[in-house]
Amino acid sequence: MKTRRVTAGVASVLALSLGAAACGGGGDDNDGGGNGKKDAALNSIVNASSKKGGTVTYEHSDVPDSLDPGNTYYGWVQNFSRLYGRTLTSFKPAAGKEGLQIVPDLAEGLGKSSPDAKTWTYKLRAGVKFQDGTPVTSKDVKYAIERSNFAPEALSNGPTYFKSYLEGGDKYKGPYKDKSAEGIKSIETPDDRTIIFKLKQPFADFDYLATFSQTAPVPQSKDTGAKYVQAIQSTGPYQFQSYEEGRGATLVRNPQWDAKTDPVRKALPDKISIKFKVNPVTVDNNLLSDKITADAAGTGVQPQTQPKVLRGKYVNQTDSSYAGATQYIALNLKVAPFDNIHCRKAVQWGLDKQSVLDAMGGSPKGDVATTLLPPSVNGYTKFDSYATEGHKGDVAKAKAELKACGKPNGFSTIMTARSDRPAEVAQATAVQASLKKIGINIEIKQFPAGKYFSNFAGVPSYVHKNKLGMLSMAWGADWPTGYGFLDQIINGAAIKPSGGNNLMELDDPKINKALTDAIANTDDAARTKAWGEIDKMVQDNASVVPVIYRKNLLLRPTSATNVTVTQAYLGMYDYLLMGSSK
Repeated sequence: MKTRRVTAGVASVLALSLGAAACGGGGDDNDGGGNGKKDAALNSIVNASSKKGGTVTYEHSDVPDSLDPGNTYYGWVQNFSRLYGRTLTSFKPAAGKEGLQIVPDLAEGLGKSSPDAKTWTYKLRAGVKFQDGTPVTSKDVKYAIERSNFAPEALSNGPTYFKSYLEGGDKYKGPYKDKSAEGIKSIETPDDRTIIFKLKQPFADFDYLATFSQTAPVPQSKDTGAKYVQAIQSTGPYQFQSYEEGRGATLVRNPQWDAKTDPVRKALPDKISIKFKVNPVTVDNNLLSDKITADAAGTGVQPQTQPKVLRGKYVNQTDSSYAGATQYIALNLKVAPFDNIHCRKAVQWGLDKQSVLDAMGGSPKGDVATTLLPPSVNGYTKFDSYATEGHKGDVAKAKAELKACGKPNGFSTIMTARSDRPAEVAQATAVQASLKKIGINIEIKQFPAGKYFSNFAGVPSYVHKNKLGMLSMAWGADWPTGYGFLDQIINGAAIKPSGGNNLMELDDPKINKALTDAIANTDDAARTKAWGEIDKMVQDNASVVPVIYRKNLLLRPTSATNVTVTQAYLGMYDYLLMGSSK
């Protein structure tokens, strides 16, 4: 339907956008750009190589929420999982704006939509197999979506789009509780290669949704719920040779993968290695010494490393990429005193955002944010509901709001931060110092990133019990439109018992309806305009404190080949454009 036109429109708006991570090492067939140009990977492939073989190595400062494609919501895992899980559609692995294009992956073509955008049909490619040689069918895709969206008792980390938009999604109990062979009726599989989605309302962005790792097929006979991560059945060019929870994984070639059925992946390396729980500064040092291919987190070097790479011999190996992401503070509406809008507005007026940016590393880390939508996402509208000179806050207005909320002398609260993200801890410390000036006393509690949403900040009962009023959050678009950015963090329907991302617990009927009405609108311009209007509604509610439009200061090791910043996975390097390693 209008998906192709929507994609082209988004691509024309975004110069630098979202991203993911990758490189190889020690290749040949250089494209002439080499590793010697600053920001070269933003719009080109650096050190292009067609050489096969070698090992690509990654390190990560914590653990993933899960490497199970149906149980993850981290951007880097969404991209990493494309090595072993093929989805109905995918983002094109290409440099610059071309990386925003949606292309068929497991499906032969993009979705065929009914005129009202409520029915979407995909035809699977012939010849795709699981790693054990079993042919992939439409029923395997259907089952993957059922387990990932309708079984929060086992898989709680992923988004809830399918559950929200499929007919009967609010009633289906999931494959572990539903013992019938039929499953959810609104996903039809009339034959082994056809899958049809019946929606309860129009959804103009459905081809974007089909890129999610939740559509990577899973054979029901091999599914073990939360333990499936220990024995994932690959449909991509790599399969797991080993996986040690909390430590790392090794992937090797999948002999059942057929390049003739896969126009997306080149699969140059022989092996992929990833190690977890590595100190982030150590990760930086290993990049500098060319010991690893890339930082899997893809969020850029640490503040301690920035001075070293911003000058001297390393500066031309850096790419400063807009991440299509906003760093913000969620004020939980169920934790006093943030159940009072005036207490929330006191934080909005009182925060010195410039000091927070400076503490996180200054301009290399991004720009001061005044909206939830970042400038690189389609639908962004420039405004500042709490404008102060130099973004340094307004003490008088903040104290007036404290008086209005019945806390003239201020109050005490708790703020969260992820312990393995020094920049986020630095942010929380700067917020603490800034708000102390108006009488708001903050205790900082740190949690591991890998369990941040599943066990702590994304669990309402834990947040309420422990009175976590201010929650550090960074969010990038699920896909590069306003809906792809906003829905899972401001829609009341996205609040979950665990693994949630609506950390404010915002459930405003007007905002919920505005989201639903906008995504149902097949007029591109009207839909785009609506996202900025919804952003203003969120700012009026004052439960979100935008802090920084994020940038990633990425570092290319000298031996890295086929390096580019992908436009679709949070401004990191693209895993699928990795080369071979020395």
